[in-house]
This record gives sequence, C-alpha cells and structure tokens, in this order.
Amino acid sequence: MASPVDALPPHLQRYVVDQAYEQYTPRDQAVWRHILKRLRGHLESRAHDVYLQGLDATGIDLERIPKLETMNEKLAPLGWSAVGVRGFIPPAVFTELQARGVLAIAADIRSHEHIAYTPAPDIVHESAGHAPILADAAYARYLKACGEVGFKAIASAEDRAMFEAIRNLSVVKEDPFSTRDDVVLAESRLAAAAASVRYASESTRASRLYWWTAEYGLVGSLEAPRLYGAGLLSSIGEAEHCLTEAVRKVPLSLACTTTAYDITRMQPQLFVARDFGHLNDVLDAFKQTLAWVRGGDYGLDEALRSHTVNHLVLQKPSSELLEFTGEVKEVHRFGRQTGPGLTAAVIELAGPVMLSKGGVTTEGPKKNAGVVLIGTERLPARGPFTFTLQSGVEVSGFVVEGHEVIDFRVWYAGKQLPVPTWASVAIAEAIPSVAGGPADPATWDRHFGQLDSFTAGSSEALARKHKADELPASLAGAYREVAQMRERRQPDARRLEALRRDFKGEALLVEEVVELLERRS
Repeated sequence: MASPVDALPPHLQRYVVDQAYEQYTPRDQAVWRHILKRLRGHLESRAHDVYLQGLDATGIDLERIPKLETMNEKLAPLGWSAVGVRGFIPPAVFTELQARGVLAIAADIRSHEHIAYTPAPDIVHESAGHAPILADAAYARYLKACGEVGFKAIASAEDRAMFEAIRNLSVVKEDPFSTRDDVVLAESRLAAAAASVRYASESTRASRLYWWTAEYGLVGSLEAPRLYGAGLLSSIGEAEHCLTEAVRKVPLSLACTTTAYDITRMQPQLFVARDFGHLNDVLDAFKQTLAWVRGGDYGLDEALRSHTVNHLVLQKPSSELLEFTGEVKEVHRFGRQTGPGLTAAVIELAGPVMLSKGGVTTEGPKKNAGVVLIGTERLPARGPFTFTLQSGVEVSGFVVEGHEVIDFRVWYAGKQLPVPTWASVAIAEAIPSVAGGPADPATWDRHFGQLDSFTAGSSEALARKHKADELPASLAGAYREVAQMRERRQPDARRLEALRRDFKGEALLVEEVVELLERRS
C-alpha cells in the first residue's frame, strides 16, 4: 500500500515525521491502555453510536498504541488517511491536510502525569479522538469541508504569535526536564501574545467553530446529548465532566464562532448539534461570512487589516480569473462603485508577490511589489502605455513582460499616488474572492517556507527523548514484563506481587499488576 505521505506536496511533507514506533516506552504503552480502557467503559453509553464501531473501523486497538500503517489500511475505504506530525503544526498546514482528507496524528503520547487531560496534541487525542467518528459519512464530509474553510479563512499576524506561544507552552508542560521558571515564562509569553491580539480574525473564528464542534462537540438533544468531539472522546477528565450539570449546554449556532475558549481548563459550556447534518448547515452559514466567498471591498478590508499574505482572485476584462498573492498594504478608494460590493480603487501589495491561475504559478514569486487597478482596460503585451480608467484614475508605465511594469505612475484628480515605480500590475473588473495564504502554497513554500520559524517538531522530539531518559531501566523492564504476561495470558502471581512491592510508588504499574492478579483469581 502506497504511503499517504508520498501523495502530499513538498510543502506539507516537510511537517510529516516518522512515527518511530519503537521509541514508545513500555510506560507509554501503559498510558495508552489505561486511557483507552477507562474511556471505552465510560463512553459506551455516552458517545455517539458510531464511536465503538468507529474504533475498530479506523484501526484503534485498546491494548496498544496504534501503528499509522494499520490505521491507513482501515481509513482508506473511508476516503481518509493519516500522517505523523509533532504536536502543534501551523493552522494552515493542519487545515490543508484536513481538506485533503488527511488526519494529522501527533505521534507523541502524553506523559503519565497528564493522563486525565493534556493541552498538547497527542496520539490518544488525534487517533482515538478524531478517527472513530469518521465512520459516519456526514461527519467525515463536515470535517473535510471544515478543513477547507479553515484553510481559506484569513489569519492575522497575531494569530501566528498565538500559535507559537501555545505550542511552546504545550511542549514545556510535557517536558519532564522543564523547571517551574520555564513554565512561568511560557505562560507569560502566551499572555503577552493574547494581549497583542487586535481583533478576532476569520481564522480565529474558524478555529472556534472547529473547537466547539470537532474538538468539544455534543450531538443530540440538550437533555441527553452524546459525545463526538475529539477533545471529549480522548480526555478522561472531560468525558466525565462534560455531561454533568456543571457544564451548560446550548444549541449549536454561529454564536460558537464568537465564543472564545481556554485550552488550559475544562470547558464550562458546550454546544449541542441536532445531528451531523446540522454541523454542515452551520458551516455553510459561516462560510458565507468569509472574504473567500464575499470578496470585494469586504475581502480587501479583511486582507488589509490582517498584515499577512493572502491572495486576491481577480476577474480580468477578458473574464479570465487571475490570482494575485501578496500582503495587501494599501487600498486607495475613489468613491465610485464599479460593481456589487466593490469600489473603484488602486490596491497595493507589498512584495514579494506571485501570480497564478487555478492555483498554479504563472509569474513569480517576485521580489517587487504589486498593484491592482479596478477597471476594464488592458495592459499591452510589451512596451509603453498611458490611459485613464473609468474611475478617473490615470496610469502610465512600460510593460517589460507579462505583468512586470517599470516607470509605473498613477494619478487621481491631478495628484500623484505614492505607488511603487516597479511593480507587478494587474487590471480587474471585479474581485470575487479574497482568501487566506498564497494561491499556490507549494511554490510559495519552495521560495519562502524554509525561512518559517517552525521546524518539523525539534522541540517536541527533544521532550520525547527527555521522557525516555527519565524512565529508569528497571522500571521500563517491569512495565515490559507485565505487558508480556498479559499478552501471553500467563500471569505469575508471585512475580506480580514482587513487582507491586518493589514499585509501589508507580501507580500506573501497580494498576496493571492488580488487573492481572484479579484476572488470575
């Protein structure tokens, strides 16, 4: 069976890591068994009906941490696959993978100190939480469509600072070598990042929808809802807490996109969907609010205030669609409506910029800036030009080739606008869409991705090594010995009693020993 990694473009492949199954410690395997055993018993009558059959349908074994190869064999008939990643990955990467029907599975597992709940992504959450409900076709459609919406939503510069701070805090908390000062500093960094947020971006609102549905969603009636969100299905603490009267249940609506959440504590309120079709209805309504669908002045304003790279879909006078990628730096408007939702304007994009059609780059990325003119005129193939747009904007310049223009000048009402004299210039009658990120992520990443401050999980890998180093060889051997007795169904009562005595301070091991002794009796 071909690896799902091979089907991914390079800009996504660089976030994928090998599961390194042999690096899971015997205690890691015990953590998995403990959580899955308790969760299955608790969720049998509380989770959505598809949960139990979904565990088997997606390759989730209660006895041991699943291998991604096994999961992929099971997921393939459902139209999904899975790849290993390290902890938090950039939202644009996570959502693009999801839109492609690929589950990003955090390869690490929570430490034994955080069995009940961990804010960090781990293989319990990603596999036993997200995968089982994919057995329901309506939910699987929702999750894929939710990925597309999240991928195309416009993020702000502060969103990235928040992501990096959250990721850092999760790594620090899962690293047994972290000091109290390390944790305090990481928490302070997150607080500073949160304080810098200027507004709730489209990406933030999309992440809230995802949080209150795919992560912490309930389904059914308000009086007797069932669990389906991965955060509830993978957390013993949340699974036991969420159906109590301490948690307020409200009907799912677009209100969830304006409701903030705190990853560091259990949720005080949850949204309840009538059924999985209801999820798709709310998602469709949310999609209509986004610049990706609305375009025009709304889309330009969203891109302008984001201070991030996005792409404008331009409808050219020839009716051809062109995608212009860059950071919208300035929008000069001249009051005159040129069409539904769009004012005559000169739009400046900070360099670098890139032009593409159908998501495939045709020019760039180029270091120069970009300018979009609203009008019906056309640039010459090469050479000098001078004309006046219907808005009264006067332009002149020299086309070198394609959209590259030098000696570029723009005037309005006799005043020259401060646009760059060397720019990639395009003319559009309409801007039907403004979407987050570059139109051709693979090409953009090839030029600029390696400058990204995110590495493929080096800090998470170090934390994983620290966990292994912290485990004494004698204790690892004891866990391994108990596991072998269970697998062979040959418990040695005398040896088990000795292990319980010798490692009485290791609660998880003692639990495994007691379980075997009870089976024997």
